[in-house]
Amino acid sequence: MKNLDTRRTIRKYSEQPVSEALLNRLMTEAARTQTMGNLQLYSVVVTRSGAMKQRLAPAHFNQPMVTEAPVVLTICADFHRTTRWCEERQANPGYDNFLSFQNAAIDALLYTQTLCNLMDEEGLGYCYLGTTVYQPMQIIDVLQLPKLVMPVATLTVGWPAEQPPLSDRLPLESFVHSETYHKPTAADIDAYYGYKEQLPENQHFVEINHKQTLAQIFTDIRYTKADNEAMSEGLKEALKAQGFF
Repeated sequence: MKNLDTRRTIRKYSEQPVSEALLNRLMTEAARTQTMGNLQLYSVVVTRSGAMKQRLAPAHFNQPMVTEAPVVLTICADFHRTTRWCEERQANPGYDNFLSFQNAAIDALLYTQTLCNLMDEEGLGYCYLGTTVYQPMQIIDVLQLPKLVMPVATLTVGWPAEQPPLSDRLPLESFVHSETYHKPTAADIDAYYGYKEQLPENQHFVEINHKQTLAQIFTDIRYTKADNEAMSEGLKEALKAQGFF
């Protein structure tokens, strides 16, 4: 069993296949995770076909692991199935709203994390793709997701073919608050982010991008205001198209 202290994101995979039996067992076990009202408001689309991976890749900015991984899992917030159950059982569903999306998204992400933990235990490698919510309509179209189904997470999965270094993490005191929220002071920020900022790879990243601070890498290059606003509009439109607004 792997220790969470040594968890790594894996982007390169061996040619060894991930068996359907193993994956089905892990997905079944993951279904024991917490869920609102015991409704399991999620679905997982399993992609193994090379052609389908090629179609999904543009939605994830053509990151190589999307087409190179043996398996791609798209985890969706799903109120479609529950709504159909209600309709077939003389019940009047009212889940075409943002609160229902939020509840289903939480269910889906809890399931995703549990599945990740189980894959760690088996020695499988995976990469969590934050790009899932950047261009969701592309994913919706490729996977033919019906109303009240929204992609919220994607995992590329396979047996590791690399051993990348561990990512840095902020210290406990930066994110744990006693009784009430503690607004960080300038001194707190120095203490929380100093280690990250002094890492040679991060200092090199700042240098080659001609920036003054690591924070500017995030605000000016990786997650810009303009990109965030544009993709927010796309996300809103996708939620409308899927019936959650």
